[in-house]
Amino acid sequence: MIDSFAIYNDLKKSLGDEAAAKMARIIQGVYEELSQAVTREDFNELKAVVGELAEAQRRTEERLDNLAVRVEELAEAQKRTEARVEELAEAQKRTEERVEELAEAQRKTEERLDNLAVRVEELAKAQKRTETRVEELAEAQKKTEQRLDSLTERVEELAEAQKRTETRLEKLIGEHKKTREMLGGLSHTVGYRLEDEAIWALPDLLKKDFGIEVVGRLSRGFIETAPGRYMEVNIWGEARKDGRNLVIFGEARSQLKKRDVTDFHKKVNHLKNIVNKDIFPILVTYQTSPMVQQTAQEKGIKIYFSYELRPTRS
Repeated sequence: MIDSFAIYNDLKKSLGDEAAAKMARIIQGVYEELSQAVTREDFNELKAVVGELAEAQRRTEERLDNLAVRVEELAEAQKRTEARVEELAEAQKRTEERVEELAEAQRKTEERLDNLAVRVEELAKAQKRTETRVEELAEAQKKTEQRLDSLTERVEELAEAQKRTETRLEKLIGEHKKTREMLGGLSHTVGYRLEDEAIWALPDLLKKDFGIEVVGRLSRGFIETAPGRYMEVNIWGEARKDGRNLVIFGEARSQLKKRDVTDFHKKVNHLKNIVNKDIFPILVTYQTSPMVQQTAQEKGIKIYFSYELRPTRS
């Protein structure tokens, strides 16, 4: 009779509860089938075979356990691999996007290169035109330099002629200066002559025309207008009219102009504040215009012409 429980306990130590129970049932069944036919010696051999099978089963279980652990490790590795694959997929997506960006940039670069090529071609043509223009300018410059050389020669000739002209001009200036001195002297002579005739003739003319009596003689000279300051007068003298003391003040101009009248009127007003007497202003001239005569009349100045002085002298 076989002790199934004892077998179960023996197998349990090495195989575990479930495997030991299963193996014990198998042995029990085999034992029942063989109890009728096999001998103890056969049974012992069978038992040894069963032991070997149990050991083999135990090693198989160990291998299965190791395999299960390995499978877990492989599953974890697979999980990490899948995560890595996801990362790689995301990186691949970003790479593809970057490739698209690079492709777009490449397209724009090619467009710019095409535009640049067109521009370079235009610049090349422009450079060719510039070189042609430079050649034209160089030729024109050559002609200009030739003309400049001719002009330089001409300028030298003109400079020499100018030098001769300046020499002649200096000579003419000297001669002109002498002529002006002569004319100045002649002008003074004419002016003095007119003043002389006026000084001689005015006493009778003033008496006849205005009832003015000249006291003493008329003369020319200088009037002190301030300490150490004098004014030149052409015709000057004391006179009386209707019991009033007057001063005769006159100037002679060969050709009387409006400006002469204006300047003389300023002198008259200035002398009034100095002599404290009424002044009878007179201008003597060879000729003047009606406009100047009107100006003198408006300012209260008497004009005598040279031809009015002649009869009085005789």
